[in-house]
Amino acid sequence: MITRRSLIQTLPALPLATGVLHPVQGISKPKTLRVAGIGTQYFKNSHCDVIFSKLLEGWDHLGGAGPDLQLVSMYVEQKTGNDISVAKSEKYNVPIFDNIHDALTLGTDRLQCDAVLSVGEHGNYESTEETHQVKYPRRRFFDAIADTFEQTARVVPVFNDKHLSWNWKDAKAMYDRARRLKIPFQAGSSLPFAWRYPAVTIPVSSKIKTITGVAFGGLESYGFHALETIQCLMERRKGGETGVRSVEAIPYDKMWEAERAGKWSRKAVATALKAADKSVDDLEQRIRRDDSSIYVIEYRDGSRAVCCMLNGVTDQMSVAIEFDKSNQLLGQLFKMEMQYPYRHFEQLVRGIDSFFHTGKAHTPVERTLLTTGILDRAVHSHYAGGVKYTTPELAIKYKPGRWHFANELEENFPEPIQYEQASP
Repeated sequence: MITRRSLIQTLPALPLATGVLHPVQGISKPKTLRVAGIGTQYFKNSHCDVIFSKLLEGWDHLGGAGPDLQLVSMYVEQKTGNDISVAKSEKYNVPIFDNIHDALTLGTDRLQCDAVLSVGEHGNYESTEETHQVKYPRRRFFDAIADTFEQTARVVPVFNDKHLSWNWKDAKAMYDRARRLKIPFQAGSSLPFAWRYPAVTIPVSSKIKTITGVAFGGLESYGFHALETIQCLMERRKGGETGVRSVEAIPYDKMWEAERAGKWSRKAVATALKAADKSVDDLEQRIRRDDSSIYVIEYRDGSRAVCCMLNGVTDQMSVAIEFDKSNQLLGQLFKMEMQYPYRHFEQLVRGIDSFFHTGKAHTPVERTLLTTGILDRAVHSHYAGGVKYTTPELAIKYKPGRWHFANELEENFPEPIQYEQASP
């Protein structure tokens, strides 16, 4: 069994925390920033709830300490029967506007916020016919935000929840416009900042050969999370991120031939599953045929990633890391709190808080851009029966992220919170 000590012996002689940002203790309290919240739907357990509500009600949603951010306005595009945005608006005196421009300007001709949260997740939106990708309006939201910046001649930091868009063209357009307007821009989900077991930090410039991720859920919606757990580690390999050469998906009926061809390793899958306290036994019978797939990513520097969406086998996110010239595999679980208030989102919001105050992205948006592109290609490959796509558009270079994961400094997985009564 691999241990922290045995792993360190196989890695470069670098400090485990190289390039990682940690909270600074003993400094004065920062200024509270005004934040505009832009979302698709805001209901209990939604992404708007577990992000916006922390600005309104603190980390535990009980009125205690929270980020140094004040939600001063909202735009919520769809309000259904389970909506809580109106109740939150009335309780905390936060106005809801019927368009994004007014949410950012409070109905004036000047920008009235210091930062913008854009959460395009959940809601009743069309899906692509062939690949079943939900057309969440993330680019439309971003363009409305950027239009307001241009109209008011001022830009502020923007955080986009999850991947940039359901399609590569829109994602690249968002990235390019942010760069052109010099908008501080960060994106992604909570998974890279969740608890990891074992709590091993992979040093920058590690000689990583292959990372195999094992995950569950929708091929796009949770496929992004799975790819993020892989990419936040792959970017720490020697030479940094250089981009992706090709992407292919392996549907169920081609998995076993692909295994014999060496495209994925049962040993690596077993190692990742073991980290999540799951078994590789009877894999062929347990995998759900209709909604499982294996994404194979070839990087430009010769390294590989294998993202196994194995529904029916696991309900966790875990990885197995293979290092160059080492027979050992490191299995690592990315652990989430699977009940309210889902405090892996607290780790995300803590990072957003820092980003908004500094105006400097500690997690490169290029990670999200690259992961968005991989995901779009992978989903198309899956529904095309496993076509292998070359990806010259994904020749994306960047330096690794610097924000710590939840238990990198100390063990702090939370005890469940007992809520007396459900409230809006």
